[in-house]
Amino acid sequence: MNSSTNNLALITKTQTLIAAGDIVGAEGALVELADAEGDAALMVVLEQLPAKDVLAIIREYDNSKESVINLLVTPEQFARAVVIEKQYKDLTRAHLRGMVNSIIFRDDADSTEFLTAIGDLEGGSDALADYFSEKWSRVEAFARTGSFDAMEDHGDMLSQDELLAKAYEKPKLEQDEIADKDWMQLAWILRYELPDLFIEMLLVLRAKASAFDAGYGDDEAQEEDDGKVETGDTDRGKATPAKRDSDEESAI
Repeated sequence: MNSSTNNLALITKTQTLIAAGDIVGAEGALVELADAEGDAALMVVLEQLPAKDVLAIIREYDNSKESVINLLVTPEQFARAVVIEKQYKDLTRAHLRGMVNSIIFRDDADSTEFLTAIGDLEGGSDALADYFSEKWSRVEAFARTGSFDAMEDHGDMLSQDELLAKAYEKPKLEQDEIADKDWMQLAWILRYELPDLFIEMLLVLRAKASAFDAGYGDDEAQEEDDGKVETGDTDRGKATPAKRDSDEESAI
């Protein structure tokens, strides 16, 4: 049996296990391949797996153990998985944040390469906005002041023009001062290394927060937002309802 046939059999087995809800078994089958034939063989299989199946495995990240899948997934594979994660309708965003952190901050990762790959896809800035959904007021404060001081959470929001004007400011904080391998560090990387994507993400996040307060869904948020969301009264750091998009598979 040649390697192509073996790969097809493994892909079929992996997809069957995922469909049955056995994510651990599916990951185990892929790990066995890596152990037997090396990482290169696993990367070939990962390239052939649909994004929804890669997502099913990497979103179950367990920070108590290192996953060879998370170590080998490419920026493009990861981005395709990230933009369809909302199909799970996990309003806590816990799985989204966990899998993003586990890959963006892995030791050998070029964080900007992974984030750029997400931003290049339709729905990428939307997925990043979901990642920050519980930290909206903190991210707004960071955009305005360059710090993560909670005392700054309730100031006025910057307009899009003001955000653009501040896009290439020197950081007030160095990255190693906030290197939490979590939302603060990700916000820092976006603002200072990918400022256009940071602004795009923040505008989407504002639209989602405004829609959540008004009782709208995500699609209505895009239509209703005028870029002037009032933030002073409440902490909008809450997840917004995700809407399943039947067209998301087109991102694969």
